[in-house]
Amino acid sequence: MLKIENLSFGYGRAKRPVINDLSLELPEGVVCGLLAPNGTGKTTLLQLIMGALTPRAGSVVFDGTDTRLRRPDVLAQMMLVPEQISLPSLSLKNFTKLYGALYPSFSQEIMDRCISEFHLEVPGRVNALSMGQMKKVYLAFALACQPRLLLMDEPTNGLDIPGKAAMRRLLASVLPENTTVVISTHQVRDLEQMLERIIIMDNKRLLLDSTVSDIQRAMAFYSGASREDAAQALASVPSPAGFDIIVPNLDPDNTETPVNLEMLFEFAMTSPDSLMNLISNAKTPVSHEQL
Repeated sequence: MLKIENLSFGYGRAKRPVINDLSLELPEGVVCGLLAPNGTGKTTLLQLIMGALTPRAGSVVFDGTDTRLRRPDVLAQMMLVPEQISLPSLSLKNFTKLYGALYPSFSQEIMDRCISEFHLEVPGRVNALSMGQMKKVYLAFALACQPRLLLMDEPTNGLDIPGKAAMRRLLASVLPENTTVVISTHQVRDLEQMLERIIIMDNKRLLLDSTVSDIQRAMAFYSGASREDAAQALASVPSPAGFDIIVPNLDPDNTETPVNLEMLFEFAMTSPDSLMNLISNAKTPVSHEQL
């Protein structure tokens, strides 16, 4: 559905590219987390996917069409929720009427449901709302457009606790099953239970592109471990109850622990080759001759 091949991009005449020779492919119907340090191109990548920026090299193809062409029929199936929201000086009714007409799958019923779930009251113009309320309006609109590709850049920034919970409920319930969702975030605890695929990148290369199930087959995540266990672990960090650790999953058919995304991210930053080897070996079936 979404295919990125040998993508490179840099701003202006800067010799060093922000994104360099990036390739990945996402199928339809997956919820993907995009993790990277600040300044390494997460927002730029989302804009390249939308066709808002032109790459130096490579391509982004959505459903068979290069997104840099900015074809209206393709854009009508894509939606980007930016980190910073700016809304026009319109009432909520006129905003949804004007912009909803650009999206053939826009549903006023879903819009109304989202507004209700976010407990929003919009008596005046949408640009007069607080930043958190504007984000809720835009999130409601994005979901109501029923896109086949939904890109979200730090979607929980600015949301209160009830708003974050409402967003998770709505993402899980109102989108079509074939919608691919890419969420770029540092607030991993807000969304980690929703993610099915994890992409981790830095400014040099793609460090990880794996399903959560393959990660769980390769390694186990434990809390409250002893200092002795932490010394033998792949990675460890102190916690109030002892240590949080990552260890190889020695029984992948019977052991599945929740993924600690913060620890996984740090492991990918410090030991990317070890991480990829673990996951590759866990995906390779063992032959009888190897037993």
